[in-house]
This record gives sequence, structure tokens and C-alpha cells, in this order.
Amino acid sequence: MRRIVGQLESLPPADARRLAAFSYVLARAAQSDLKIDDAETGAMERIVVELGGLTEAQSVIVVETAKSQSRMLGGTEDFLVTREYREISTEEERLALLRCCFAVTASDDSVTSVENSVINEIAVELGLTRDQLNGVRAEFSNQLAAMRIVRSARAG
Repeated sequence: MRRIVGQLESLPPADARRLAAFSYVLARAAQSDLKIDDAETGAMERIVVELGGLTEAQSVIVVETAKSQSRMLGGTEDFLVTREYREISTEEERLALLRCCFAVTASDDSVTSVENSVINEIAVELGLTRDQLNGVRAEFSNQLAAMRIVRSARAG
């Protein structure tokens, strides 16, 4: 996470740390299916600009660094960074991060069962309740691959 924070040196240290952890968790969600495609990258960059107040150029650097760190460190850092975000954020910010994880994975119009499973882990590590997770997940029910299968079976 230090490499990401280094890209945010123009921000106050606490804000840089929170945005670095946020970006890393987004990359973790995107990487859950072992690839981060262009749609997911673009969604992460937009989210970091909107929620982090960064310029487009800064967001590209932060997202690329987060993606690189997620690929290299993966399971080793995932829990630690997510837990740190829990400790330095409000419940509202944690819910926003969860919503952004769904948005990033749904950027290709489908949240796979693997992506959904990783987002479930993230929600638990963020200290969110099952009801909170289900409330956010419901916002993306049209993109959930499992729900599409159920709807297709009912229609067919």
C-alpha cells in the first residue's frame, strides 16, 4: 500500500492512506476473476476521480499501482489492507466501497459467482452486516450472473 500512498503525496497523509486502501480493495474485487479488463480499469479510474477528488492523470497512476500491487501481493495483503480500511473509515465510506466493488465488477454487465464471493469476503472484512451486503447486492441484481441463470430457467 505504501507505493499507492506515494502516488498521492499531494493529499494529506490520512486521506492518501484511505484512498490507497480504497483503491487496493477495488483492484482486489476486479482481480477476483484473475483478470482486470479495460471496463473494470475505466470504472476504477472514474470512481477514484469522483470519490477521491483526483485528476484523471492521478487516477490512472493510482489505479495502475493498485492493480499491480493486487496482482503481485494478492492474498498476502488482501485481508490486511481491507481491515486497515475498516479501521480508518466510517461505516458510510465502507458501504460506498462495497457499492464501488460491485460497480467495478459489474462494469462488463455481469458479476460472476467468483466476483460475488470475493465481494462477500470484502464485506465481512469491512465489518458490514449480511443485511448491509444484501442491500447493496440488490442494487446490482440485474448484473448478478447467478440471478440471470435463475431468471432464464424460470422463463424457459
